[in-house]
Amino acid sequence: MPMAKNHRSDRTPTDPASRPAPGVVLDRLTSGPSRASRVTHTEHLPPREGRHAVWPDRIRAEVLAAVRAAGIEHPWAHQARAAEHALDGESVVVATGTASGKSLAYLVPVLSALLEGAEAPNGRGATTLYLAPTKALAADQCRSVKELSHPLGHSVRAAVYDGDTPFEEREWIRQYGNYVLTNPDMLHRGILPSHPRWSSFLKSLKYVVIDECHTYRGVFGSHVAQVLRRLRRLCARYGASPVFLLASATAAEPSVAARRLTGLPVLEVADDASPRGELVFALWEPPLTELHGEKGAPVRRTATAEAADLLTDLTVQGVRSVAFVRSRRGAELISVISQERLAEVDRSLARRVAAYRGGYLPEERRALEHALHSGELLGLAATNALELGIDISGLDAVVIAGYPGTRASLWQQAGRAGRSGQGALAVLVARDDPLDTFLVHHPEALFDQPVESTVLDPDNPYVLAPHLCAAAAELPLTDEDLDLFGPASEGLLPQLEAAKLLRRRTKAWHWTRRERAADLTDIRGEGGRPVQVVETGTGRLLGTVDAGAAHSTVHEGAVHLHQGRTYLVRSLDMEDSVALVEEAAPPYSTVARDTTSISVLETDTEIPWGDGRLCYGSVEVTNQVVSFLRRRLITGEVLGETKLDLPPRTLRTRAVWWTVTEDQLDRARINPEILGGSLHAAEHASIGLLPLFATCDRWDIGGVSIPLHPDTLLPTVFVYDGHPGGAGFAERAFHTARTWLTATRQAIASCECDAGCPSCIQSPKCGNGNDPLHKRGAVRLLTVLLEGAPEEKEAEETEERPTGGPEKPSEDRPAPSSPPTRATEEPPEAAPGESTEQPSEAAPGRPTEAPPAP
Repeated sequence: MPMAKNHRSDRTPTDPASRPAPGVVLDRLTSGPSRASRVTHTEHLPPREGRHAVWPDRIRAEVLAAVRAAGIEHPWAHQARAAEHALDGESVVVATGTASGKSLAYLVPVLSALLEGAEAPNGRGATTLYLAPTKALAADQCRSVKELSHPLGHSVRAAVYDGDTPFEEREWIRQYGNYVLTNPDMLHRGILPSHPRWSSFLKSLKYVVIDECHTYRGVFGSHVAQVLRRLRRLCARYGASPVFLLASATAAEPSVAARRLTGLPVLEVADDASPRGELVFALWEPPLTELHGEKGAPVRRTATAEAADLLTDLTVQGVRSVAFVRSRRGAELISVISQERLAEVDRSLARRVAAYRGGYLPEERRALEHALHSGELLGLAATNALELGIDISGLDAVVIAGYPGTRASLWQQAGRAGRSGQGALAVLVARDDPLDTFLVHHPEALFDQPVESTVLDPDNPYVLAPHLCAAAAELPLTDEDLDLFGPASEGLLPQLEAAKLLRRRTKAWHWTRRERAADLTDIRGEGGRPVQVVETGTGRLLGTVDAGAAHSTVHEGAVHLHQGRTYLVRSLDMEDSVALVEEAAPPYSTVARDTTSISVLETDTEIPWGDGRLCYGSVEVTNQVVSFLRRRLITGEVLGETKLDLPPRTLRTRAVWWTVTEDQLDRARINPEILGGSLHAAEHASIGLLPLFATCDRWDIGGVSIPLHPDTLLPTVFVYDGHPGGAGFAERAFHTARTWLTATRQAIASCECDAGCPSCIQSPKCGNGNDPLHKRGAVRLLTVLLEGAPEEKEAEETEERPTGGPEKPSEDRPAPSSPPTRATEEPPEAAPGESTEQPSEAAPGRPTEAPPAP
């Protein structure tokens, strides 16, 4: 448990003193002539001493005794400061490193308040609501709270209330629970719409704890921000005004992000006073293979295969490890490969490695968490479902298969090892793509840069509109409520009335429909109910897949992995949300491909870039999964392609785009024959690099390039947010365009390949088969484009000239009359075509990939 590490050694049977130093573990991994050259950089972070303080004297003595019984004599300085703010009734965010004891910082004042509340006449004078982004984290924290509060008897009644909670327990929790742990989804769909049944809990609500709050970014974060405003509104009606206590991994400007999330002023405690063991952080580039990919390009060994090898070697050494991987399929593959290789060494070792990802049934997740806790498992291949603060203390090493999208996530994953103060090893294994290749050869971009700010936009009308409806269904909306929901809300209400979702009666807006308003939106942006994966013959439910990812991951013919077993999808029924599968053993995996076209709806802002223009505004994207590739396991060699007949999906969103003129093309020596390939190459690489400059993951963004776009009448490259209404990423790209595209040009120019490869301009998911691509043309094109780019500070200070009159306020953007569907889980990067007469061919795109589970 992270909060109980101030003075206590690891609880696992392995003695930390007997463990090999991280440098020794790395030396063993790199022994052998071919392995040593794969490490491109090693960063040593020295150990750090801790700084103690004393708890505020207002904390109840019984709580301090319980903390001492857990082995903690004195708090770290940041824990004591955060507790002081909480006791003063000030909302506070604790933004310190992994395993720095953030949980204890908020738990001590919370337990003290609950103990006092238990002495009230009704035995419920104070309650606390704890929010975690995942069910696993809430369950883990519930275990920790019960352990810590055990000496306090029945004064602290902690219980998890989520989709897995048995129906018969729910009423008891509503009536008697005073420390309720849940997730934003359950708050949105279950608790707030049923607030009369929660009235005694809400009117006593003293604290709201928001754990891992840095995960609430982009569209998901924007939804959670509005859910919290609905919570605050209902609490006020019941006479409560809870204090918000937030815990975050190290982030830039955590108080700013916390204020946007909660809508309240939030103080910041970011000076980490906890001790830290030595961290050895290696950057690892897999070797080139003898294989050749599309267009004869050289192919590197996959990060999946490399990470599986490392997890195998670490397990053989007895080193407790987690391999983090971006996709659910990747987690399954790494565990399968490791188990097969371990079985060749020692059959008993194969049972000590497993996969952990979203989409598992609750009982499977709990069993894995228990096995990891007990030390029964030595190695785990996991998605970012395990990145958060689940107590997996005692890990010696972390392998990260592919850059996780942000520096904040990278450090969060690396911090999972060494959680008891001992030294730890972290290895980032580069995927064969532009961003990962850039990072392993530019370590300063990881180790000398601050972590990113958390980007969220609660005023996005696609986010705000359904929450106004949900709020009106909970209690009729009055004019006084509108300040709480933000400046865009007043302009949206007439549109919601026109759409017959709300009706104004006297002084309030009312929900008019029979269906539940909370069902208007899925706060994780998954666009519909999850698709159930069912085994034919037995009818057994294997798990679920997000609706937005179903077309690309459980289409007919797709290979689906579940707990080491391989299945082939026989049919996908989106109406009934069911994919039927049967067990099989194909020697390949599958990757979907899709096509994309894009149209400009409105240009909000444009600035000159030499003769060309850099623009930002609203677009409509049409996407369709059209085929899938079969790739040989381990090597990734393409075995064939199969067509699919799936319906298209549309998405209204925000985009940044740039155009170039004939004169610029002449200066760049780009003739019509290589124009499409040059634009396409620049687009692929720029999308690969954008996560370094905007707080996004690659699956949050998409792109299209076309030699003559019908709306701009010029060669144009678009990069867009893959969420209805936008997510702030394209806007960030607009404001950092000079730095972003300079890095893109550098990444292409410095790659040692001749004509383009996955490390620079090829996308493994391009729906047009990475054709055409022109590497040298892309470099020349970007060189000329950047010659006219204004300095970024100057660009932001320039009067940004909107086209067609003054910039429209956000309320003039369309409000959804029905819940918007997210086009894809990973929007495609599209390739240029030959004719603007046929838009679907003019922008054929690349396939989607299942994102990590939330």
